Amino acid sequence: MALSCARGLGAATAEAQFVARLTASAAAGDLLSGAALHARFAKAHVPPTTFLANHLLLFYSRLALPVLTRRLFDEVPQPNVFSHNALLAAHARDPRLSSELFARIPDPDVVSYNTLLAAFASAGLAEDALRLLSSMRRGGLPVDGFTVSSAVSAVAGIASVAQLHGYAVVSGLDSYVSVRNSLTSGYGKGRLLEEAERVFADTGDSVRNHVSWNCMIAVYGQHGHGRKAMELFQDMARRGFTANACTLASVLSAFATAKDVVAGTGLHCRLIKSKFSRDPHVASGLVDLYAKCGSVQDAWKAFSEVDKPDLVLWNTLISGYSLHEDFSEEALRSFCAMQRAGFCPDDCSFVCVISACSNISSPSQGQQLHCLVIKSNIQSNRISVHNAIITLYSRCGKVAEAKMLFDRMTERNTVSYNSIIAGLAQHGHAAEALKLFEGMLNSEYEPTEITFISVLSACAHTGKVDEGWDYFNSMKQRYDIDPCEEHYSCMIDLLARARKFDEAEELITKMPFSLSPVGWTSLLGACRTHGNMELGARAAKEILHLSPSNASAPVVLSNMYASAGKWEEAAKIRKLMRDQGIRKMPGCSWIELGRTVHIFVSNEVSHPRIKEVYRFLELMSGKMRLAGYVPDVRWALAKDQAEEGEVRLRHHSEKLAVAFGLMNTKEGEPILVMKNLRICGDCHNAIKIISAITHREITVRDAHRFHCFSDGSCSCGDYW
Repeated sequence: MALSCARGLGAATAEAQFVARLTASAAAGDLLSGAALHARFAKAHVPPTTFLANHLLLFYSRLALPVLTRRLFDEVPQPNVFSHNALLAAHARDPRLSSELFARIPDPDVVSYNTLLAAFASAGLAEDALRLLSSMRRGGLPVDGFTVSSAVSAVAGIASVAQLHGYAVVSGLDSYVSVRNSLTSGYGKGRLLEEAERVFADTGDSVRNHVSWNCMIAVYGQHGHGRKAMELFQDMARRGFTANACTLASVLSAFATAKDVVAGTGLHCRLIKSKFSRDPHVASGLVDLYAKCGSVQDAWKAFSEVDKPDLVLWNTLISGYSLHEDFSEEALRSFCAMQRAGFCPDDCSFVCVISACSNISSPSQGQQLHCLVIKSNIQSNRISVHNAIITLYSRCGKVAEAKMLFDRMTERNTVSYNSIIAGLAQHGHAAEALKLFEGMLNSEYEPTEITFISVLSACAHTGKVDEGWDYFNSMKQRYDIDPCEEHYSCMIDLLARARKFDEAEELITKMPFSLSPVGWTSLLGACRTHGNMELGARAAKEILHLSPSNASAPVVLSNMYASAGKWEEAAKIRKLMRDQGIRKMPGCSWIELGRTVHIFVSNEVSHPRIKEVYRFLELMSGKMRLAGYVPDVRWALAKDQAEEGEVRLRHHSEKLAVAFGLMNTKEGEPILVMKNLRICGDCHNAIKIISAITHREITVRDAHRFHCFSDGSCSCGDYW
């Protein structure tokens, strides 16, 4: 475009040509062409006008380039409301900054309000959206279909959707298909399936568009109705609508929610033939489907078929890996590969990779991710990222850091409280966890099912039976939350730990559903602790009936018999396991030092420095005896409970890992050891004494909780 060479044309014609080509570049997302037009316009030395500047602003705004848009806005000679709206649209991803820019508009119009409403909707800021809508109506500005659609999107999932629906009907704005589509989605997110179906049905064939069908298919996906989603998809095709990437992704989402991998695989075959499987949006649905159905390798194959994966597809892959502990390392590697491919991680990227890092409980990786979050200056959805970091620190044994981050958060939500309460409960800080819960009840945040699981767990690990019953009963009476199987399991665990076995059995009989293997396992663990052989045998039998391949139940029962000296019964259980092909998970402990993970098993022989570890433990055992340590040979599970038993105890994996950590860290430095099974009673007593002798803080995370040893005591108060 050479405005300098267009002197034969009138100024209006030249401007029209410039605007037309600039608009075409924006529609095609062609930054290079648009920038070239801008450069040639600047070189032509044509006197700038607000009209031309506004279209340049609109170009950079539509390409989501807020920095360039702001720089150009500052050069506009006389910015008008159009100029302000273009700047506002460029910053729509940051609702806080959008609000500030909106406040600077001298006389905002309907477009200004709608743009800010859309920003609030994308961030899920329902209250801000409703306040803005009220302000708009008080100001006498006309409300259009886009206004109502944005407001409904912002409040989707809450009661206000019905109110906005009523307003749309009264004002006649429900005739807009965009309003009906947003109402369908809004009701769906609020778990109001019948209302969503009614709005979709009332829309009518003559009014529906692609978005209408996609919204309803997505709603079925949210509710796990894969078959209905597929039927609607087929009906859509019969009525002449061609499926696009959004449609197919919605159908795949429905299959993923229903975990229907058979139907999903069938659709995948059809997609391969149509080459839709190479579309990043569709591929995200495939990756999500396979990951949620446990086919992680197939998820990777679906990802690898896309030539140019986008950020959403990368995030879906990382999220899929994070769902499976065995693939957590792959999630971290994919996160790094995504950055090498030129993508900057967003809030979703961080939440997914932090979740994966939580699975492997790596303090060093967690700290690096936290630093990267700070450097990235995530603006949107910062609360979710901080919540994920709180969970990460809690699982890495750094509950003090988790609490510090929680205290510093300027914005919190229910998940924030759930995360820190769960972390404190796992670390034995039950009093602080329950205090935070009481503070939550006195605030604007309502507890959820997850909140009560953490609270009841805190009560179980501290023997607060009366408090546990109060919280359990308040779920239905005060908060209208029906206790699920996990809540009952927590209560059974609480009662059994407190030796109230009769009450625990009575609660099992009164449950509205059968107890799962998790609940029976909690009961079995308490039976072993308190030596209740009869109930323990019954619990083990129930576990094997519900989960025949479960190795933990016969192992615990065999250990119970061995601890009581009933070797014949123990041998029978072991033989039963061999006959049925049930294999015991080998116990192991590990410690991360210098970003290297060192793994130990009982009676370890393969570690290159194991001889040094054994010598260290021999020296330490002498100091421990002087401090009053007496080996509890019942945990050795050996017939010869003298010398052989003591040697077995000394070489338990958690002791080896602790010894290795003490040998290879500075004096006074805390150490963290992970264990895949429950810590044994003798190791628990031994590490308490070791912490006093070495003046170290030693944290051991076993399969159930954290044990923080310091100065000869444990955070669990020996109630575990």
